[in-house]
Amino acid sequence: MGKLRLLVADDHEVVRKGMRALLEEHPDWEVVTEASNGREAVEKAKLVQPDVTILDLIMPELNGLGAAREILKTVATKVLILTVCDSDALIRQTLDAGVRGYVLKSDAGRDLVSAVYALSCNKTFFTPKVEQMVLEGYLGRASEGNEDNNRKNELRLTERQKQILQLVAEGKSCKEVAVTLNISVKTAATHRANIMRRLDCHSVTDMVRYAVRNHVIEA
Repeated sequence: MGKLRLLVADDHEVVRKGMRALLEEHPDWEVVTEASNGREAVEKAKLVQPDVTILDLIMPELNGLGAAREILKTVATKVLILTVCDSDALIRQTLDAGVRGYVLKSDAGRDLVSAVYALSCNKTFFTPKVEQMVLEGYLGRASEGNEDNNRKNELRLTERQKQILQLVAEGKSCKEVAVTLNISVKTAATHRANIMRRLDCHSVTDMVRYAVRNHVIEA
């Protein structure tokens, strides 16, 4: 049996190197590639077909949730989200996307190796808060208040619109969005207008606020 092949994606090089060092202490594991943003993670996952893919949740160009969705469409890999965020809305979205593990960065020193091992054995691994939610059947109940509204807004957007929302919130112009996604400037502008209407945003600033509030980008 060959080594367990891992992909590590985080926009901070020091975090990637730290994870690589920690993971490769295991003699049968190998980090075969790294990525510094979500789009690069998708491309590299398709190229190297890792057994386990570790994604930071907040990354440039395409966040970890969007990257997980794209990767799981075409790659037979187990996805582990590593993040500082533990909001109920985000947890629901990652589980709905097919993510098998969710670990807080504050717990990574203790739990990262255990999480990767669990996923390699076709099991799941969740940070304690997520595990408690699952045990209590929380995912089967409707949420209330702002998180319910955020969830509804999230469901209103197509995958392409979610990608464009992130890029616009990161400060990219319609032309830069078009180049990044290989679409026309007109199509990018149309998507941006549709996103603003669906989210009831009246300016790019409103879109940025929405993206920060919902952990699409970092403040």
